[in-house]
Amino acid sequence: MLLDGDDYRIVPFVPAAYSVKLADRAWEMRDARRLRRQVFCSEQQLFEHDDRDALDERAIPIVALSWNAGMAEQVVGTVRIHAHDDGLWRGSRLAVARGYRRMAGLGQELIRVAVGTAHAHGCTRFLAAVQQANVGFFESLHWRLLGTVAVCGAPHGLMEADLGHYPPCEAGECAVVAPRRRAA
Repeated sequence: MLLDGDDYRIVPFVPAAYSVKLADRAWEMRDARRLRRQVFCSEQQLFEHDDRDALDERAIPIVALSWNAGMAEQVVGTVRIHAHDDGLWRGSRLAVARGYRRMAGLGQELIRVAVGTAHAHGCTRFLAAVQQANVGFFESLHWRLLGTVAVCGAPHGLMEADLGHYPPCEAGECAVVAPRRRAA
């Protein structure tokens, strides 16, 4: 707590760092699924009980982890990538926990690691169906809008990443991101 005049003010905890990596531990995969349910089922109500589908069997899950006292503490973001035919890869189910949105560039880093990982695995084209509200954000990250598609009855932009802006990154390479603090 900080003393603010005669009143105490609770200051939310901000982790010292975040990392973005391929999920390779059981708790990371479990918590990534939990986060997806929270975002896509509870918050956005795109799915009734669970958002899992057949792609989960072959998708590569990627997670953003918050760190506390030098240890990974919790999954605060996730995305999955999956290969299709002839170098085509897709990303889907990008989610960041409510309290971590617009913090530390987690969405941007999840996207960078997702596309970079696919690029390292032979991706020659990377697509994603992006919720309409996020099309501008993706365009700022060197994606282009190809058209509009419906996903779960909601309009999405079909978008393609410019692979020239996403160098290949191997599984052992992860992003370490320092939090961005808002001005008081």
